[in-house]
Amino acid sequence: MKKGLLGCGAALVVGLVILVIIGIGSYNRFVKLSTGVDGQWAQVQNVYQRRLDLIPNLVNTVQGAANFEKSTLKEVVEARASVGKVEINANQAPASAQQLQQFQQAQDSLSSALSRLLVVVERYPELRANSNFQNLQAQIEGAENRIAVERGRFNDVVRDYNAAVKSFPGVIVASLFRFEPRPFFTADAGAQKAPEVKFDFNAPTNR
Repeated sequence: MKKGLLGCGAALVVGLVILVIIGIGSYNRFVKLSTGVDGQWAQVQNVYQRRLDLIPNLVNTVQGAANFEKSTLKEVVEARASVGKVEINANQAPASAQQLQQFQQAQDSLSSALSRLLVVVERYPELRANSNFQNLQAQIEGAENRIAVERGRFNDVVRDYNAAVKSFPGVIVASLFRFEPRPFFTADAGAQKAPEVKFDFNAPTNR
C-alpha cells in the first residue's frame, strides 16, 4: 500500500516538474516573442520619424516656387501636425487595435497629403529641376518604401507572437501571465503604397 502511495506521489511530483518546465519554457518564449514585437515596433517608428523629419525641408523648398498652391502645402503641414498629436509609446507596440488604428490613420493621411503635393509639383518645372527638391524626392521615396517593408516585418513578428499566445499549452501560460494578442497593421486600400514621386522631366508642362 505504501509502495503504491509512494509511486503515485513520485508520479505526481514528476508530472508537476514537467508542467513547471513546460510553463517556464512557454513563459520565456512569450517574453522573447513579445520583445521581438516591441523591437520591430521601434523600427517602424524610426522609419516613420525619418519621413516626418524630411517634410519641413520639403515644404520650405516647395514654398519657394511662385504661385504654388497654398492649400496643398497646408494639407501636408496639417497632416504632419496630426501625426504628432497621436500619443503612442515608441518603445512598446500598441496593445489595442484602436490605438494602432489611430496611429495608422494619421500616418496614412500624411502619405495621402504627400502624394497630392508631389503630383501637383509636376506643374512646376522650376521645382522639378531644383536639385534640393530632387534629393528630397528620392529620400521620401526611400522612406516610404522602408515604411512598407518595416510594417510588413512588424506584421510577421506579431503573427508569430499571436500564434504562440493562442496555441496549446501556451495559451494557459499566456492567460496566467497576461500575454495578450497584439494588433496588426491593416492593409487598407493604398495604405502601404508609397506615394508616386517619380516624374517625367522630359514631358511638356502646361502652366
